[in-house]
Amino acid sequence: MSNLTSVFICNSGSEANESAIKFARKVGKVVDPSGNKYEFVAFKNAFHGRTMGSLSATLNPKYQKPFSPMVPGFRYGDYNDASQIDRLVTEKTCGVIVEPIQGEGGVNVASEEFLVGLAKRCKEVGAVLIYDEIQCGLSRTGTLWAHASLPKEAHPDILTTAKALGNGFPIGASLVTKEVADKIKVGDHGTTFGGNPLACRLAHYVFNRLADPKLQKSVLAKSDIFRERFAGLQRQYPDLIQEVRGKGLILGLGLTKDPAPIVQGARENGVLVISAGLNTLRFVPSLLISEAEIHQGLDVLEQVFAEKAHQL
Repeated sequence: MSNLTSVFICNSGSEANESAIKFARKVGKVVDPSGNKYEFVAFKNAFHGRTMGSLSATLNPKYQKPFSPMVPGFRYGDYNDASQIDRLVTEKTCGVIVEPIQGEGGVNVASEEFLVGLAKRCKEVGAVLIYDEIQCGLSRTGTLWAHASLPKEAHPDILTTAKALGNGFPIGASLVTKEVADKIKVGDHGTTFGGNPLACRLAHYVFNRLADPKLQKSVLAKSDIFRERFAGLQRQYPDLIQEVRGKGLILGLGLTKDPAPIVQGARENGVLVISAGLNTLRFVPSLLISEAEIHQGLDVLEQVFAEKAHQL
């Protein structure tokens, strides 16, 4: 992430995204004091959190309907559709929030063309580009950040992180570039427990562990094992398993049918697998999972497929 100068520390991923949304709105007010630069762009199948701002960026009726109406000013586009960018992101746009890899949405990976196009358009209209790496960041893809392979011009103005940052202890953070930080004043945003010494000391330790190149290399090696076994399953069930998606140890098996019987069967045999998006089995194991544990879990998964495939 280029030109990072400031970090706002909070307690969760939702709070990190909430702060990023507020920072983008503040930038919009500074850039255009008339108040016309307030719109936000998010994408279908995203999940950004459950506070009112982050929920408004999460276009999913299951989450939004009980608490509607949402915060005004949000527009939604199709993920990975570069042709929509110029229409979606306009002079009225203050911020764009996107996951480089959608987790809840089905382990969908953003293309380089899409993210480069978004970044270019944001610069053209003076909008803040936010990458939500709460699920896909911190070495889960085998690099510290999921956007690490992108050219510099596609780096975000704000990056949000949480989940793995505290390894179970509550902490989240928004990483902010100088261009954004210069427009935020002390007191514009705050938090009661954010930045407390215990959470920060734990996160400091965890971050250093996660930034270890040896750990990142092992994530890629373990990913290869998953992909090899998934390819074998796909050859066995070509009409059921459509594709393998993801990077590193955030992976998805895209099925042609509802995977609920597979999820239930795996659970009954001691392996916890969850679904995501439309007909997708999601795999986000511990980065420290052993090769033996991977094979043990996938042996169970293969057994469940053999037993349940006819039910799908």
